[in-house]
Amino acid sequence: MHMEGIKKYISTYSVLLLIAVSFVGGFYAGRGNQDVVVVNDRGEPVESGIVTINRSEVKSYLGEDVDFDLFISVWDMLRTRYVDQPVSQTKLFYGALEGMVASLDDPYSVFFTPKVSEEFTDSLSGKFEGIGAEIGLKHELITVVSPLDGSPAHEAGLHAKDIILKIDDASTEGMGLDEAVSRIRGEKGTQVLLTVARNGEDVPLEISITRDTIRVKSVTWEMLDNGYAHIKMRNFNTDTTELFRDFERDVLSQNPKGIIFDLRNNSGGFLQTAVDVASAWVNNDVVVIERSTSAEDAGLLPVISTPGTANASSGEPKTFNELFERVYKSNGKPVFNGIPTVLLVNGGSASASEIVAGALQDYGHAYIIGEQTFGKGSVQVLEDLPGGSSVKFTVARWYTPKDRTIDKDGITPDEIIELTSEDYSEDRDPQLDRAIEYLDSRQ
Repeated sequence: MHMEGIKKYISTYSVLLLIAVSFVGGFYAGRGNQDVVVVNDRGEPVESGIVTINRSEVKSYLGEDVDFDLFISVWDMLRTRYVDQPVSQTKLFYGALEGMVASLDDPYSVFFTPKVSEEFTDSLSGKFEGIGAEIGLKHELITVVSPLDGSPAHEAGLHAKDIILKIDDASTEGMGLDEAVSRIRGEKGTQVLLTVARNGEDVPLEISITRDTIRVKSVTWEMLDNGYAHIKMRNFNTDTTELFRDFERDVLSQNPKGIIFDLRNNSGGFLQTAVDVASAWVNNDVVVIERSTSAEDAGLLPVISTPGTANASSGEPKTFNELFERVYKSNGKPVFNGIPTVLLVNGGSASASEIVAGALQDYGHAYIIGEQTFGKGSVQVLEDLPGGSSVKFTVARWYTPKDRTIDKDGITPDEIIELTSEDYSEDRDPQLDRAIEYLDSRQ
């Protein structure tokens, strides 16, 4: 994958983030033809390392239909006349940047304030603060699916299938899953009290859990009784390639009759990680094709010019209709090539998951079972900015080796099998059952 400096290419699909306000530094824009300068919270100009921007230079850079004076005028009105004073100049500044990126009408392009930027980066490394337990809604009850091994929840004695009746003093009756997760998560070192009902216990149990930093393994696997390796991948994070390659050796040592590769609810992650994972099946061939209007973001590989536009290699100015293409090929040994494989997907399988599913389906390396995938076929770049903020925006879209579009369309399984809410509540998994049945037919 093309990666330069602090640039990080990611392929996560839309996650709604609450944009926090961070109060550091400030911004001041004067009237008339004054320069735009950065100031501190006391209103004093900060001169060291600051580049002033002359308004005439800004206006010459912008198109004729853009009046930068309008921005300055609104800025001054809010800064001096808004009813609740003082107005944080940093808040105005970050708000303007958030709005600018939001104007793209792209759910995957977002400006992150420093705090949210740090949280987003942590999420890509599989790290968060909480108790380390997966919960779900079964029979309209908040239920523990599984505490992670070694997590605070596991150490405190929380069990799978425990029904959470209260979170601290709040009853979970009628509570949504998102609210329950929000209440249970919290800062490292703080405590949460869960009141749970457990099968075999006559009275509810109170379990106090001290939150900690949780690191979630992105890949796990187990050997099923029928000789099939069941590999679950939660996301394509920074640790995924190394973990997956370690598991490759372990899986092969068990001489599996088949592989069930579970990408359900895998929302994506790093593009290069998707290429690395697909390489376990794809032998020295294309995994994904990326197309962009930016030579830099396409890895400086020219080339698809639409009729009537300048060629990228000619040195003439590039038009917005011109596309640059980069082809990502597999790397390493295709250790699973030839082993019967079923790939499980659903509507929560997005982005990097769809890259892998599309490639394996195109080459016939896996039989896809499940539901239509999410349809997030675009690449974002995460650029770190001064002061700890960052901006994530779309730079390219990708296509399968056979040039099928992923964006909006998604990947259609070879066999559509639904998993209903009733199945989930009753601990049934018809998709996994069908995968086993299919592999049995191949023996």
